[in-house]
Amino acid sequence: MNIWPGSPDPPGATPDGDGTNFSLWSRVATRVELCLFDEDGTETRVDLPSATDHRWHGYVPDVGPGQRYGYRVHGPYEPREGHRCNPHKLLLDPYAKAVDGEVVWHDAIHGYPAAEGLAAAKLDVPDTTDSAPYVPRGVVVHDGFDWEDDRRPDVPLTESVVYEVHVKGFTATHPDVPEDLRGTFAGMAHPAAIAHLKDLGVTAVELLPVNLALTEKDIAQRGLVNYWGYNPLSWFALDPRLAAADEPQAVLDEFKGMVKLLHRAGIEVLLDVVFNHTGEGSHLGPTLSLRGIDNWAYYRLSADDRRFFANYSGCGNTVDLRTPHAVQLVADALRWLVTECHVDGFRFDLATSLGRGTEGFDPEGLFLTVVGQDPVLREVKLIAEPWDVGPGGYQLGGFPAPWSEWNDRFRDTIRDYWRGVDESLPELAARLAGSEDRFAHNGRQPVASINLVTSHDGFTLRDLVSYDERHNEANGYDNTDGHSHERSWNCGVEGETDDPQVTTLRARQQRNLLSTLFLSQGVPMLLGGDELGRTQHGNNNAFNQDNEISWFDWDDVDEDLLAFTTGLIAFRQRHPVFRRRHWLVGRLGGHEADYDTAWLTAVGIEMSEADWHTASTTTLQMVLNGKATKRRGDRGEPLRDDTFLLLLNAEHEPHAFRLPDGFGDSWRLVLDTADGKPPGDQRTDVRAAGTPTRLLGHHLLLFARHDDD
Repeated sequence: MNIWPGSPDPPGATPDGDGTNFSLWSRVATRVELCLFDEDGTETRVDLPSATDHRWHGYVPDVGPGQRYGYRVHGPYEPREGHRCNPHKLLLDPYAKAVDGEVVWHDAIHGYPAAEGLAAAKLDVPDTTDSAPYVPRGVVVHDGFDWEDDRRPDVPLTESVVYEVHVKGFTATHPDVPEDLRGTFAGMAHPAAIAHLKDLGVTAVELLPVNLALTEKDIAQRGLVNYWGYNPLSWFALDPRLAAADEPQAVLDEFKGMVKLLHRAGIEVLLDVVFNHTGEGSHLGPTLSLRGIDNWAYYRLSADDRRFFANYSGCGNTVDLRTPHAVQLVADALRWLVTECHVDGFRFDLATSLGRGTEGFDPEGLFLTVVGQDPVLREVKLIAEPWDVGPGGYQLGGFPAPWSEWNDRFRDTIRDYWRGVDESLPELAARLAGSEDRFAHNGRQPVASINLVTSHDGFTLRDLVSYDERHNEANGYDNTDGHSHERSWNCGVEGETDDPQVTTLRARQQRNLLSTLFLSQGVPMLLGGDELGRTQHGNNNAFNQDNEISWFDWDDVDEDLLAFTTGLIAFRQRHPVFRRRHWLVGRLGGHEADYDTAWLTAVGIEMSEADWHTASTTTLQMVLNGKATKRRGDRGEPLRDDTFLLLLNAEHEPHAFRLPDGFGDSWRLVLDTADGKPPGDQRTDVRAAGTPTRLLGHHLLLFARHDDD
């Protein structure tokens, strides 16, 4: 075959209309074969003729989009030294922007003789069986796409409402989405799907992983799949399972089309990305891509024995983002998703792993520094899941600006409070105020806190108030997987019930949790389906449930809850006092009325130090002054908003409150979680300051100062 020297840049497969340039980095390779596959699967191998700074490259005339390809890397197979090159294994280009085929769990995909049994695997002996029939190929694609007048919504974080959702689960059963589009990128872009998002009022969808993912062997043997997708095989290529299209180029274009239509509706697209590990797994895992290209350069190896991997991800391996070429690969993938796919931001799974240096987490580590300085990436939304499973892995508040972080302290505190756990008042106040205690130390503001009550990982909102215990039998692990302590409360009965007292309490608890989420400072994230009353029947780890357990049930929608949630989001968006740009201060000066927030007991007296630490106290009043303008450092933030009074009672029994004096002459009720109505600015229930007000057990009221009207 005719092949020219080509260019080392850019990495990957780059067509130009006359041919395609191929480039692959490996510092341990002694020879790299480019493998081209015909439509019938016939393989043609050709050596890449040039190597520049460990970048193996060549240009093949007359090869263009649609060409299937892979690599075979010759080099040392010395597991004890950390090297796993094996040319009998076809490798996926880590820069492949599309794929064809899938992994078939066959012994041949391992670099060692796996047929002898994993327990007795001879890791030091290379396996010579060809893996090509059992692994996917990369596909050459072009980046051309008619974006028309696409413009990013660029919603400020202060105005953001994030909606975490799985592409397939969202529309898999949607009656108004054509059957052939359900559960796909095209289904998410369908007018019926977008209408739900627009009507609800969310500003961004945070999509569970959409990149090519591998279903682990033990899951496949159970007849299940890795539905969530947190086991990546490619950081560029999209997972064909999520597309209605069949051809790889069309899969990419379908994703771009979804982004374009969501943008047209004013909705940002955030991607959940997994760079902490890959689907190649532990030392006994398959050789599919990075392991066979340059194992030592891409993975963190055990210091004691380089046959084994550091496992800060809990998934068998950890990507080594201390090395320049691993960082380059990840940064290139992110930039491509932003520049070529118009993605608006990312949520990084187990992000502590991304900042791990030699001695532990380093907020000034190589990857975090590169992202913070990159002119493309620093302009998009960056959200960290601030933990991993390694030593010192919990790093909430430890990420640098401009990162935001999933705030699990918010989640746990709000759950504990509403189920009546004592001694949670100081924590509750800190979370309502934006978690200054966690994020202010490095100069960040309330938008650093991504507030959540539920997420894909754990109970749905409905299950949170319906189950005390997990019910994960369908997962195949004898109900031993998933969280064992959800901080949930079943309101007296485990699972579904027709008891009217229980169902009434559960409905109020859902409204309490949602209200607390959307009335707190910070950025709220809603788990997709919670607004519909979606249940997973107690399964709190449905990662392998690609079925009705995980999919939205559009035939069983809690219309009252949907209306309440929609109204709550709209109410928050109308009132900037609930989404301040700067931290609350409390008393701003010497004058009694000079404050931005005040904390009061149930009888309307400002909280004393003893009140904060009374173990049995689960009642609180909070005043937010919408007229406050003074800030720390003499900054001005005129809100020109109402002043609000929030009353909370998490006790099991009713409690007597008294509306406070000194903050307004009268108050108008705008939200009552007992009546189930959406919050409204036009309610007519006005009560004078000092009026006794009775709250039910597990009850929330919100008032607006009436003399502001």
